[in-house]
Amino acid sequence: MMMLTTNRLSQDQIAQLRNRFGEQLRQDVSLANYTAARVGGKADFVLTVQSAEDLESAVRDLWALEVPFTILGSGANVLVSDRGVRGVVILNRAQRFEIQAEQEPPTVWAESGANLGLIARTLARHGLSGLEWAATIPGTLGGAIYGNAGAHGQDVAGTLILAEILHRERGKETWTCERLAYGYRTSALKREPGKAVILSGLLKLSRSTREAVQAQMDAFIAYRKRTQPPGASMGSVFKNPPGDYAGRLIEQAGLKGTRVGGVEVSPVHANFFVTNENATASDYWHLICVVRQRVYETFGVALELEIERIGDWLDEDTNAQG
Repeated sequence: MMMLTTNRLSQDQIAQLRNRFGEQLRQDVSLANYTAARVGGKADFVLTVQSAEDLESAVRDLWALEVPFTILGSGANVLVSDRGVRGVVILNRAQRFEIQAEQEPPTVWAESGANLGLIARTLARHGLSGLEWAATIPGTLGGAIYGNAGAHGQDVAGTLILAEILHRERGKETWTCERLAYGYRTSALKREPGKAVILSGLLKLSRSTREAVQAQMDAFIAYRKRTQPPGASMGSVFKNPPGDYAGRLIEQAGLKGTRVGGVEVSPVHANFFVTNENATASDYWHLICVVRQRVYETFGVALELEIERIGDWLDEDTNAQG
């Protein structure tokens, strides 16, 4: 869920939060340790949920209190402002999943905070196919459903049966892929952020053998190691434009190795930006702007972000281009 806001909570709202959540609520928590890029400022408040039921309860209460919130899973595709995040950040640790291997077709149900790669690796041990492509994806199921995550020519839209959604006005609902209106790295939920929260999802599988599924996963993992950089990064920064690749355009624009502060365009894969211990979110954003401007000047292509920014960006928002 994307949030760009500078408004701090009132004393009355803070009192109501403390009254509702008590010691569960932590104040002034650095988010750098909760994001893949290892950058970002502090959240005003952080609340950790351990189940889909806890997530639903917390979200309903925050909506009732009119307190803005951001849900953070693995933090793989988000850039948190150095100025931090106003309101409440919900750390989604609802990680339960259940494999229904005897059904036809077999399925897996998972809470939205479950790690997609862990689900894929577990399915491999059961000889169940359908999520091999997700073995190298560090994000959660909720984030994958929200953004239609994918790899190796496959994505969530081709796997999801339904998602359990908590809608602000309509309450709990079950959404099909058709209702989620998937597109390339987007969904109806992503196009209208803040309206609903993903609680869980059900994915379809097929029967195979443990050896065949593991072999396919091993091939994908080896490919990732050959083509993607190690270290702290947010994954792919830009969406691939129609008929082309963002990494190719960035490389052909001569930007591999370009650095702003502690963030560098990876020499291994140009659509990955890697960070060192001195990196800031501002470095990351300024490098994004440099790369996007150069690619546009060189090729006339306006790259769209695959990542999302959250938090208090103030005047840096004026540099946003999509």
